[in-house]
Amino acid sequence: MKVLIIEDDQTTREYVAKGLREQQFVVDEASNGHQGLVMATSCEYQLIILDRMLPQLDGMKVLAALRATENTTPVLILSAMDSVENRVEGLNAGSDDYLIKPFALAELLARVQLLIRRSGASKQVITEYDYADLKLDLKSHRVWRGGHLVQLQQKEFLLLQYLMEHAEQVVSRMHLFEAVWSYHFDPKTNVIDVHIANLRKKLDGYGQGSLIHTVRGAGYVLRQS
Repeated sequence: MKVLIIEDDQTTREYVAKGLREQQFVVDEASNGHQGLVMATSCEYQLIILDRMLPQLDGMKVLAALRATENTTPVLILSAMDSVENRVEGLNAGSDDYLIKPFALAELLARVQLLIRRSGASKQVITEYDYADLKLDLKSHRVWRGGHLVQLQQKEFLLLQYLMEHAEQVVSRMHLFEAVWSYHFDPKTNVIDVHIANLRKKLDGYGQGSLIHTVRGAGYVLRQS
């Protein structure tokens, strides 16, 4: 289940992303309206959480652009604009729900689940990923390569999950870092490289050839050689 959060406040964005990931959601994050719109129109999501007051392109314009392209992904507006007029405007513009800041995370998660059930997206929940001779099971939190159980640390498991969700797509170190660690990426850190090296070593010990490849200057990709 994949959710996009478009929110410029880093603390709020990371708080919501952490809560969703703990519920086994896959979460992508955008910090401005333009970035959010590009991501929302180039990737399939089961839900979009959208702030109204965004830099570059405000939330209402993002919503209008989505609906103009007949994108029917459920949208939950998350905003400090709390008047009745503001809420009515947001709902009339095509949002599916409107939650006022500050909010309780438990309520946000409940609304997320409700919107997904209403949209029927819950029927598409993915709990297993298979690629080549690699298998990842979200329910048991286990990984197999060539039929052999591979013991992974938590961060290694999450990195592999993200790579398998984006199999054969080059993903940047920044996206990997922010998807797994849930805070702002420091370009000086080598934590991604260290964890990828450890993950690659563990997986390569049980299969035929490496599946995780470095794309110089761009990031990493999961693909068969």
